[in-house]
Amino acid sequence: MQALSAPSRVRILARLRQSPCSVNELAADVQLEQSAASHQLRLLRHLGLVRGERDGNRVIYSLHDDHVGDLVAQAIYHAEHIRIAAQEARSSRQRIAAQHVSRRAKSNPLAGQ
Repeated sequence: MQALSAPSRVRILARLRQSPCSVNELAADVQLEQSAASHQLRLLRHLGLVRGERDGNRVIYSLHDDHVGDLVAQAIYHAEHIRIAAQEARSSRQRIAAQHVSRRAKSNPLAGQ
């Protein structure tokens, strides 16, 4: 779960879920500096979530296996579910507050003057 604690690592894993790529491609796709992407990839490799294979003078990174891809998909789904629920709760609280204000104004027409 440590790997999913940083948004940049989640973006990297989500990108690698699409297809393997080099650090330069990855950095551009997830909008990180190349050095920051390399640092995160090193950590993800250490955690056993990402692997790198040499292709000439560059390294192509990919998810370690399909289980990592499934974990990433579930984590993203869960985060979206939580975000949507929080938005709905905020909207509901705002609607209730607006109704309360409206009722108060109707019951006491001089309150707004």
